Amino acid sequence: MLGTFFKMATNLFPLWSVMVAFVALLRPEAFLWYGKDTITFGLGIIMLGMGLTLSPDDFRRALRRPKAVLLGVSLQFLIMPLLGWSIALLFDLPKGMAVGLILVSCCPGGTASNVVAFLARADLALSVSMTTVSTLAAVVLTPFLTQFYAGQYVPVDAWALLRSILLVVILPVTLGVGANRFFGKAAAKVSVYSPFVSVLFIILIVGFIMAAKRDSILEHWQILTGAVALLHLGGFCLGYFFARVLGFEESVSRTSSIEVGMQNSGLGSALAVKHFSSLPLAPVPCALSAVTHCILGSVIAVFFRQKK
Repeated sequence: MLGTFFKMATNLFPLWSVMVAFVALLRPEAFLWYGKDTITFGLGIIMLGMGLTLSPDDFRRALRRPKAVLLGVSLQFLIMPLLGWSIALLFDLPKGMAVGLILVSCCPGGTASNVVAFLARADLALSVSMTTVSTLAAVVLTPFLTQFYAGQYVPVDAWALLRSILLVVILPVTLGVGANRFFGKAAAKVSVYSPFVSVLFIILIVGFIMAAKRDSILEHWQILTGAVALLHLGGFCLGYFFARVLGFEESVSRTSSIEVGMQNSGLGSALAVKHFSSLPLAPVPCALSAVTHCILGSVIAVFFRQKK
């Protein structure tokens, strides 16, 4: 009974994201207590929760469908960084916003994509595989893609980014997978609640950044919202389009659309706060991304559910 409640609460993640965004802007004090020093800790908990839900079977499943998994991961790191860089130029974004938008566009798919894939009647197992593989690939790709695309705005230390990702992504995920492998029964009990705990920490991260950067967001909300919305909308559309053009079936195309369109905004926020502290606006597109892709993902899910 309790597990069903937490599952329902997790599936309402898009609603929580929107509510948190409004509360953070109206009552910043509701989230300012969280503090930037705890963002890395929160992200580690999120990744640990992801690891607890993974088993060797998930990785074997990815190996059994290499073309479909490779499609989603390739489009993730080809389309989104290029889109982020292009939109930053198109909108002539200030340096901090441009770096933040490019950074989040270079991040892997987020765990929220698995929720949206389920709601959209896409291939949930494939979604989990794509998210897992893109998260592992991000260890190398996110730092160096960020350096390549954002280097024109500000010096980017790719190796420092890589070390951070190893610490807050790979280490917790590995611990989670190991716990699932060697302490299966205990991990199974915890994993019932871990997705909800992950959602809780994501909205805390988003709420803190939006509260801390409230004045900047309200000052630039039009250009910020337009740039972030265009980034994710482009990811959803192009992810589906290229999958269909390459001959993949509908379920794979839906999954590709969702994986490409939804980013690990929590990772982007943590990296922006830690490595681009000289650019106060850098974390803002990352936080706004978490809200935007949830709203758009929910709309996409409804559209796909109504489509045969």
